[in-house]
Amino acid sequence: MNIVITGASRGIGAAIAERFAAEGNTLILCARNEEKLKQFADELQQRTVTTVLTYAADLSKKEQAIAFGDWVNQHCPVDVLVNNAGSFVPGSIHDEADGNLEKMIEVNLYSAYHLTRVLVPQMIERRSGHIFNMCSIASLKAYANGGSYSISKFALAGFSKNLREELMPHHIKVTTVYPGAVYTDSWSGSGVAEERIMESKDIAEIMFAAAHLSPQACVEEIVMRPQLGDL
Repeated sequence: MNIVITGASRGIGAAIAERFAAEGNTLILCARNEEKLKQFADELQQRTVTTVLTYAADLSKKEQAIAFGDWVNQHCPVDVLVNNAGSFVPGSIHDEADGNLEKMIEVNLYSAYHLTRVLVPQMIERRSGHIFNMCSIASLKAYANGGSYSISKFALAGFSKNLREELMPHHIKVTTVYPGAVYTDSWSGSGVAEERIMESKDIAEIMFAAAHLSPQACVEEIVMRPQLGDL
C-alpha cells in the first residue's frame, strides 16, 4: 500500500510510519523540518525493506498543502492518508495571545482540509482509500487551558465526521482518532512519568489494525486514553 503521513518526522507520526514500514509499504512522509524528516526517513529505510519518499512543507500554508498533494498525485495513488500534522499551544480564550486561534486553525484544521481536497478525487475515481484524521480528546470535551487548541480540534472532528458521510458512497473509509495523553515532545520535561501515559506506538498499532479490516468494515472512531484516565 501507499501511505501518506503528515507530521511524520517525530512523535505519533513517526510511530505510524514505523508500523506501516514494518510491512513493506511505500511511505510518503511530510514534515516541516527537512533535515529531521530526511534523517528519520534514512534510518527507517536502513531498518526495513520499505520505500520512503519525503517532502518538506508547512501544511498550515494553503499553497504548500496543495503543492504537496499535487506532488503525491504525480508519484502514486494513495491507499491511506494520515492527517497527523498539528500543534499544541496552551492558553485560555479570554487571555491567550492574539493570533493563537488563527494559528491553531491553520495547523490543525486547514492542513488536513486542503491536502485531503487534493488527494481525495483520485480515491473517488478508484473507489478505494482510507483517511485517518488525528483529533484529540480535546475534540470531545473542553478542559482548562485548552483554548484555541481545543477549538481547532473540535473543528477537525467536524471535518472528519462530514468527510465520513460524503465519502461513504464512494467506498472510501474515514476514521477519526481521539488520543488522550501520549508521551511525545509535548510531554517531555513536564514531570509526568512516561509510564503514566500512552506510548506513540499504541496509537500506531490500533490505526494499523483499522487499516487492515475487510473492505466492508470501517472503524469510524478510535478513542484512546491512558489506563489511569486523563491527566
